[in-house]
Parts: sequence; structure tokens; C-alpha cells
Amino acid sequence: MLVRRSGPVSCARAPRRGHKRVDSDETAAKSPRLSECIGGDTALFLAASPLSPRSGSAESVCAAAGPSRIGQFLLLPSVDPSAAHSAWDMDTGEELVCKVFEMGQYQEKIRAYSVLPRHRNIGQIKDIILGERKAYVFQEKDYGDMHTFVKSCKRLPEEQASKLFYQIASAVAHCHQNGIVLGDLKLRKFVFADEKRTHLKLGGLEDCRILSGEDDSVSDTHGCPAYVSPEILSGGGSYSGKRADAWSLGVMLYTMLAGRYPFHDSDPATLFSKIRRGAYGLPEGLSARARCLIRSLLRREPSERLSAADVLLHPWFRGGSEHDVDEQDAGLAEQRVPHVHVELNEHLFC
Repeated sequence: MLVRRSGPVSCARAPRRGHKRVDSDETAAKSPRLSECIGGDTALFLAASPLSPRSGSAESVCAAAGPSRIGQFLLLPSVDPSAAHSAWDMDTGEELVCKVFEMGQYQEKIRAYSVLPRHRNIGQIKDIILGERKAYVFQEKDYGDMHTFVKSCKRLPEEQASKLFYQIASAVAHCHQNGIVLGDLKLRKFVFADEKRTHLKLGGLEDCRILSGEDDSVSDTHGCPAYVSPEILSGGGSYSGKRADAWSLGVMLYTMLAGRYPFHDSDPATLFSKIRRGAYGLPEGLSARARCLIRSLLRREPSERLSAADVLLHPWFRGGSEHDVDEQDAGLAEQRVPHVHVELNEHLFC
């Protein structure tokens, strides 16, 4: 049986305002593949808030080539089993994104939404359907992520980059101010909320850390090597999660303006050596204020980095750029780090 949650986040106990039982045979008749997916499960609908689970009419997503029915939603199969699915609300016609989690993990994965106040640059949960083995979390449709956008553009003019990066920093600052460290922070985490690609949102909070107090010390060592900070690679135990996020912001800004990572090498050991030394060069054509902001974030000493809140006050966002970035490096290929067993244990391709 599946249980449904919907409405603002209230992860634990949402009031049950009523329910509707849907016969599984009736549902299967509407979706031919459904019987293959769920084996005749019965569905129970509970109308509640967006983070209160309600039941749906399907337990799992089929691996077949066709779409699957999950309650009122139609899910398209994903080539990557770990990736989000495109979904449609068949009642409203709205297109959504669906993330699938193991039942034993989903509450921890979405817990940050229950403690974080809403913010225009952070995506929200629209609906949740729980099954016996899987939890289906639905969010608003996006129009591509920043990593893919920068890769397609090669590099961004400063005026455009400043508008987008301000939104990124604003989302990170909001999380930090409310006791959340993002950890695996990178361009791919931010998605466009509009077709014109002017409004960014942090696409998910699944990998964040919720702090228990003012101390932001964390010890996790997973993430994308291109974005990892020197203190994490040093293996000294705990480190400031917020300052590590600030370093990742610097990598994001550099990549947006230069079209490549500040630290890159085909050999992972050499890559990590460069990061530990903080050895990078700024491309020609950047304004003095843009160069200043990058240098204020990519500092080896964590305490010397700007906080995410301080980034929002930087003069670069007040029209400090007079020209676009020089195009001499536009043809440089994106640098990726190959999979290797080192300090970091996942997300090696970012």
C-alpha cells in the first residue's frame, strides 16, 4: 500500500483530512503496465499538506521502456536509475520532476525542507507518495542545470554571471543562516526555474547537513573533486562546513566566468596537489571586482574566505563589470576528474 504526502513540509505527522480508496484493477485498466509494476497493490489517498505522505496506486517504477503510473502521476523511465524522473500530474497536466528514495532513507533525505524557511532560490517539494519499498518525491519541473548551461555557453559574460551567481549565493546564505551546510555544492545542483533561464533554484537538499547548534564542524569527505576544499583533502578530521561551501562557491564562480574549473588535471593526485596549494590562474579579461571576489573565496585558509552572506554585499553585484570576459579560452574543454579511490568516495563526476 502507498501513502501520500502533499502540501508544505511537515515530514512527520500531517493531519489526515479524508481518504479515497482506489481499486487496483480500475487503476491497472487505465495504465496497462501497472499490473506488471505493482502486482495488484491497493491504493489509499490521504489529502494532507505537501509533505504529508498519501497513498498512490503504484509501488515502484517499471524498468520497461514505457511510462509508469504512480497515483495520479505518470512517470517516464530514466536511463540512469539514480537520476530523477520526468513526471506528469494527470489531474492538472502539470509537468514535474520525481526523485525516488528507499523508504528507510526518504525522511532523512527531505528533513531539511521541514526546518528551512521558504526561499525563492530553493526548490520546494510539491507532493510525496510513499510505497512499501520506495518514496516518490515530486518537485517542480526545471529547465536544465547550471553545469550543462555553462558547458554549452563555454563561459558567461560578467553581467549575466553576476545575476545568476547572486541567486546561487543567496540560496547558500539562506541555508547557512538557518543551520544547514550544503556539502556537495556544485553548479549541477542549481537548476533553472524558467524557460528563459534567468531564475535559478537549488534543486535539492538531499545531501545537506543540518547543524545542531552554532558549531558548523563536519567531517564528511564525499563530493566532487573539482569543488572540494583544501582542508578536506588534508585529512585533518572535522572542518567548517560553511567555509568549505564558500570555497565551492569560488569554484562555481570561476567556472562560470572562465568556462573551466580553476583546478584541473588528468591525474587525480596532481589535481589534489593543486587544490591543496591553492594554485590557479585567473583568465584574461575579467574585471577587477570579479577577480577580487574569486580570490576572496578561493583562499587556502578557511577563515580568510568570505561567508556566503558577505558575498551578497560584494561590489561586483553593483555594476562593477564594464566588459565581458575575454574569449581567448572559449574553446577549452571542460575538465573532469576520472574515478579513483582517494579521500572522496562518491560523485567523482560532477
